[in-house]
Amino acid sequence: MLAALSLQSGAPYPLGAHWDGRGVNFALVAPNAIAVWLCLFDEAGKVEQTRLAMPANENGVWHGYLPDATPGLVYGYRVSGEYAPERGLRFNPNKVLLDPYARAIVGAYCGQAAFLDKRPDDTAAIALKGRVVHEVYDWEDDAPPRIPPSETILYELHVRGYTQLHAHIPEPLCGTYAGLGHPAAIEHLKQLGVTTVDLLPVQAFVDEPRLQKMGLTNYWGYNSIGYFAPEARYWSGRTGTTPISEFRDMVKALHRHGIEVILDVVYNHTAESDADGPVLSFRGIDNTLYYHLQPDNPQQYENWSGCGNGLKLSEPRVLQMVMDSLRYWVQEMHVDGFRFDLATSLARDENGFSTTAPFFAAIQQDPILSKVKLIAEPWDLGVGGYQVGQFPAGWLEWNDQYRDTMRAFWLHQWPTLGEFARRFAGSSDLFRHHNRSAAASVNFITAHDGFTLHDLVSYNHKHNEANGENNQDGSQRNHSWNCGVEGPTDEAGVVSLRNKLKRALLATLLFSQGTPLLTAGDEFGRSQQGNNNAYCQNNAVSWLDWARVDTELVDFVREAIALRRCYPILRRLNWLTGEALPDGGADVVWLAPEGGVVQDQHWHERGRVCIGILLDGGNEPSRCLVLVNACAQTVHFQLPVGRWQVILDTATPLATHDTLAGEAVMPAQSLWLIVPADVERGSY
Repeated sequence: MLAALSLQSGAPYPLGAHWDGRGVNFALVAPNAIAVWLCLFDEAGKVEQTRLAMPANENGVWHGYLPDATPGLVYGYRVSGEYAPERGLRFNPNKVLLDPYARAIVGAYCGQAAFLDKRPDDTAAIALKGRVVHEVYDWEDDAPPRIPPSETILYELHVRGYTQLHAHIPEPLCGTYAGLGHPAAIEHLKQLGVTTVDLLPVQAFVDEPRLQKMGLTNYWGYNSIGYFAPEARYWSGRTGTTPISEFRDMVKALHRHGIEVILDVVYNHTAESDADGPVLSFRGIDNTLYYHLQPDNPQQYENWSGCGNGLKLSEPRVLQMVMDSLRYWVQEMHVDGFRFDLATSLARDENGFSTTAPFFAAIQQDPILSKVKLIAEPWDLGVGGYQVGQFPAGWLEWNDQYRDTMRAFWLHQWPTLGEFARRFAGSSDLFRHHNRSAAASVNFITAHDGFTLHDLVSYNHKHNEANGENNQDGSQRNHSWNCGVEGPTDEAGVVSLRNKLKRALLATLLFSQGTPLLTAGDEFGRSQQGNNNAYCQNNAVSWLDWARVDTELVDFVREAIALRRCYPILRRLNWLTGEALPDGGADVVWLAPEGGVVQDQHWHERGRVCIGILLDGGNEPSRCLVLVNACAQTVHFQLPVGRWQVILDTATPLATHDTLAGEAVMPAQSLWLIVPADVERGSY
């Protein structure tokens, strides 16, 4: 060991390891520890070269300064204190611990029993370590695109899965940050009309021991361990680059084309899992500080996430870490917002979810974070965990009620017209309070979790055998329909019906009030072979197959997005009310196919799945009519007075239509967007 080195008293802020040009300051929050050692390692992080006692503890922050230390230094911590699991204390100095503020991580976690807190095994050779970084980066004139809520088209993608099989991206870049920043990857997003990419987790994560034993990996990445470090497995490894620089290059390239970057972040739990999980960082640093423990049994963790533990954001130091992490990604990495996984957990304390939780207050008052896009997955697995519509003004929320209603309406014809209209119009019953806009509802038909759009109309049942859980994992409640054949088929009628339903679902999504979320690959017919929980499938099951793109479907989605952009009434922020406009019309009129408005008794009648939606922007120069027929047969529809022109037809998207007046004969299971025949589209 390098015994000649010694630590001077440093500074308690900033937390983490920071180089000032003359040395490195180390600061670690561990208020219940009795001693902390800084451990320095060789370049590969395998050999512990020296162990230095942290000389100062100020308000629970241990700190020390190492003169002449430089970026590149590999380090970890050992933390000593009482070991009393019955009181939540799990200190064990045999475990080398990752700095929660590490900007770069060395090593990979392998699920050996040595990481269990009760074991005496020393983990120096196999533990995750941090690397001191100081990367100067030229952002040039990069600036956030700041896409307005009314114009936002969200597109959820996986960094690896989006580009791994892309033929026009050089092989070393496939599946990497550099691959996503490549012109060929960006060109598809631009042509489609996407404004905002939502990246599945890119903060450093690890694979669960169970998956490792089966030869699988946590593909989605919802198992975070490093909230400041870009996941290194998405780095190309090219000389002259690092995960940090390559991530920044990607963001800059997307921004250059006007595309925002949002990160899916997992602050509800960590990769340390339950009481039998590994000691990698937080558990060994200060278990009672970082985690919600069960009040009557502190040996066990509150498991609102379903992943074994829950981070305690009601604790100021933990909340500080989350806020510091979020600001780092905005200020240093230039991301444009966040989608918070299981966000209800972030606003919990021992009394449950609170709309006035410290997490909300901290973000609302923050001059940086209050200005970026904030999207909640508004539920968790705890008591009272379903909180859709209850997040503060300014937040957007995933709306699973929209998903379920639209799936069931088109594929099973059982929701009422009232439920369909409520979801189509932005779900005012959930979001119209505290001056929230219609954009607060993030509408989606599919997401990473569940069937792809193609599988939604191809499978009645999930087929998750490859996940190694005997097909017991994944949702049983999918509202899917295989259209008569389970899985792949060449039967022309079934293929045609599936294509028609996919177009109808996509058009409904893009013409509904609210913020639409597309899942990467749905626009060209991606299948996961019936797997509705492909979280551990880092292979062709999950990767986008660019060699089998349904170009007609891509063209259809591109046109539907263009129409949404063209007609402001399809993406308004103000709520549809049905009240009279100055010109005598109304912003929305709900029409029955037989003529006139939908009668009161019909709103709640099951089996009525045909409706017209006349939208009028008033002062906005836009007026259009959406006709919906989810029936299995054609429907004769009485049109409002005037001459109308079909500009989008989900049944026969390439067909041309004569001018309509009086009556329209709508094909089965189809949606039309029609506009006044005497108004040119370009005038909007």
